[in-house]
Amino acid sequence: MGCCRVPGPVLALLLLLCPPPSPACPAACRCSPGQVDCSERGLREVPWSLSTNTSTLWLGYNFITVLGPRSFPRLPGLRLLSLVHNRLELIHSQALLGLGALQELDLSHNHLTVLTPETFLPLSSLATLNLGSNRLGELEPGVPGALPQLQALLLQDNPWVCSCSILPLWRWLSLNREKVREKSLLLCRAPEQLNKYPIMAFGDESFRQCQDTLLSPEHYISFFIIGPFSFIASIFFCTFMGFLVVFYHSLCREPHCWRRP
Repeated sequence: MGCCRVPGPVLALLLLLCPPPSPACPAACRCSPGQVDCSERGLREVPWSLSTNTSTLWLGYNFITVLGPRSFPRLPGLRLLSLVHNRLELIHSQALLGLGALQELDLSHNHLTVLTPETFLPLSSLATLNLGSNRLGELEPGVPGALPQLQALLLQDNPWVCSCSILPLWRWLSLNREKVREKSLLLCRAPEQLNKYPIMAFGDESFRQCQDTLLSPEHYISFFIIGPFSFIASIFFCTFMGFLVVFYHSLCREPHCWRRP
């Protein structure tokens, strides 16, 4: 039986009409157009075989502890990323590269203690950041400051240490009240006498002592330079004065020291 030959132009048209196969859905996940749900799969790292067309990625309720450099493939269309209820302790400063279109990031219910502004610099479109229910005792104001499009920041249920170190964050919160959600749930955990005291209830007078004692980095640099220099200069001065005294006494011991002409 002879083979049916398809004319070249018809074959080319068929190839144009048939879209290329999309990347396979990660084995541990459930996928639908634009959405990848990898929740409750016992994952310890982010799946790499994700379609570049992914707009929503759910990674909640897993066992991810660290987001290392470039933990995600390039996802130019990703708008929502949820890592809620993992065991995140560390996010590398280059972990979120390639997620420039991200608009909502949920990192709540993890074990984060420290975050750096550099981590969030790639997220130039981020509008909502949820850091609730972590282990943050303080937060650099540069973290929300690194997000030019930020509209909503959630920080509730963290063990905030209400000492002088929280003053920069308090200033940022005071100037950006419209961006802070659940303000009434921002409570001090330490020191003990301020346990459960609302951070937003502080006023300028609460930090008066801190403002009197806090020094800028420029002051510390000046002290570091001037201190050793002053110490060395004092040694040279004392040595020089000692030399003058010894020289004077040696002159006075000469027989003609007090002889008048």
